[in-house]
Amino acid sequence: MKKRYKLGLVFIFGYSFFKAGPIGLEMTQNKVDEHAPYVVSKTAYELHESLFIGDWHADSALWKRDLLKRSARGHVDIPRLQQGNVALQMFTTVTKSPVGLNYDKNKSGGLDSITFLSLLQRWPSETWFSLTERALLQAEKIYQLALRGGENVWLIKSKADLQAFRNARAISPKLVGALMGTEGSHALDGKLENIKVLFDKGFRMMSLQHFFDNKLGGSLHGVSQQGLTEFGKQAVLKMQELDIIVDIAHSSEAVTADVLAISRKPLVVSHTGFKGHCDSPRNISDSLMKQIAEKGGLIAVGFWDAAACGNKPDDIAKAIEYGVNLVGADHVALGSDFDGTVTTAIDASEMVVITQALLDINMAEEDIRKVMGDNMLRFLRDNLPAVLSE
Repeated sequence: MKKRYKLGLVFIFGYSFFKAGPIGLEMTQNKVDEHAPYVVSKTAYELHESLFIGDWHADSALWKRDLLKRSARGHVDIPRLQQGNVALQMFTTVTKSPVGLNYDKNKSGGLDSITFLSLLQRWPSETWFSLTERALLQAEKIYQLALRGGENVWLIKSKADLQAFRNARAISPKLVGALMGTEGSHALDGKLENIKVLFDKGFRMMSLQHFFDNKLGGSLHGVSQQGLTEFGKQAVLKMQELDIIVDIAHSSEAVTADVLAISRKPLVVSHTGFKGHCDSPRNISDSLMKQIAEKGGLIAVGFWDAAACGNKPDDIAKAIEYGVNLVGADHVALGSDFDGTVTTAIDASEMVVITQALLDINMAEEDIRKVMGDNMLRFLRDNLPAVLSE
């Protein structure tokens, strides 16, 4: 009898751990500051509803949530994107992150928090040892989201898809366009051929580094601060050959300079701030930002403290304003880093307060339209592959 009792306790503990563990963990990682309802003017509401809004970076596929259902935790799901009038969302896949991560220096070895998360969320065993499999698993979540989402979600993999999505959204204005990108090219498992594997699964943006150095080169938060390796150069050129957008968020300044030197296409910094506005180890120099813009690139402003030196709507607006003054309104966009283990002052349903904050600093309506999403739309229209979806 005692043995059965103990086995029962083990079962209850195990069930509770794997059932409640992912929920409890995310509630500590993807937080929204408590706040009273934001005051939004009629002018801001009307303008916001007329905008085409896009966000370059959300890690929502990492977590154990049904993104078709509104959740009380995290930052993003389809109902909240719809409430926030978000038209385009880039879903980025996180495959490796160091335990004890920081913005100054992280060693490439050591414990990996995503391995722990994969066990906690009961991912398939192949993801325990392969970062490519982790990326593919998260991509499959977005595929299934689009399949189950019906008239709510449209997966975009090409210029043709983008145009079809725009036509459909003109009829169904709550339709959300989903795209997929990687958070760091350690997701390649060190193999160039995996670029094509990920492309075939629908990935249309790949960042090169995350919080540590990898086979492609140095991270902004790594140890070496080195530039692109030979493997990294081959990877960048292969990505661009396939019309995969290269994202240099988290890349060292040396990698950024090297990519600028060899790149045949415009680049994206998918979630960041500006060093001259926020002197944080998360941000690269203004001179590099100018070079990115001069080559047609986009710089997407993040919604958390380390990027904007504050996470309130007016902090984000000031960071955007600084960027517009530095590189021009055609080269600034939104890169929230929602669901990326950051604390924000809004979730996706409250995007209207960014519009209000930009109006409050007297930004021109034309520039607000560009930053909030028109720039992202233009960039994708110009840089996605032309091929039709399967």
